Amino acid sequence: MADPRGHRLLSGTLIAVLCLALGVALVTQVRRTRAGDALADQRPQDLVVLLDGLRQREAALHKEIAESEATLRRLRESGQGAGAALEEARRRATALGVLAGTVAAAGPGVRVEITDPRGRVGPETLLDALQELRAAGAEAVQVGPVRTGVDSAFSGSAGRVRLDGTDLSPPYVIVAVGDPPTLAQALNIPGGVVDSVERAGGGSRIAQSERVEIAALRPERSHKYARPAG
Repeated sequence: MADPRGHRLLSGTLIAVLCLALGVALVTQVRRTRAGDALADQRPQDLVVLLDGLRQREAALHKEIAESEATLRRLRESGQGAGAALEEARRRATALGVLAGTVAAAGPGVRVEITDPRGRVGPETLLDALQELRAAGAEAVQVGPVRTGVDSAFSGSAGRVRLDGTDLSPPYVIVAVGDPPTLAQALNIPGGVVDSVERAGGGSRIAQSERVEIAALRPERSHKYARPAG
């Protein structure tokens, strides 16, 4: 007979996955809506690449949701034991850890290096780079020694940029895991990140790779009020 505690643990984990996936989709949609006016002036080929990236991201989210629902339904109907439920929960927890930044990540992606010889590249430019990468489907991002998360924040001023309280110094190196061509194209949109860096007197180099590694981790946070539902 299945252990109800194991099922409750699995249910909580899967619900967290579904909520996180929905949140990512909503944030992406809002950012794309706000950027609508700028995209209207872009070249058709640039828009095609971005649209393809968004479609891939949407398909991945739908697949993740469908798999989570199917797994939960299968375990409930088959009466599997707590061992199987806990193993599935661990697998989901690892996937969540990548998104939350609490476990290392590796996969195809890009390595971006931004130089700033005049000290005029500000935190807003690096924030734009992070947002464009996320909107293009980046699943994990590291800026300098800092692993970014949903609550990451750039501060400071041009030449004195800070990320989550950590001082950054040029050249700024950004590593992102995701579809390499889509990520690179997102940064190269006319009037976008690469152009902003050049207008500030800096330079940028984007290298696509079949494998990049992100080793930096974010500290695990304990929740005072939130608990898994179910």
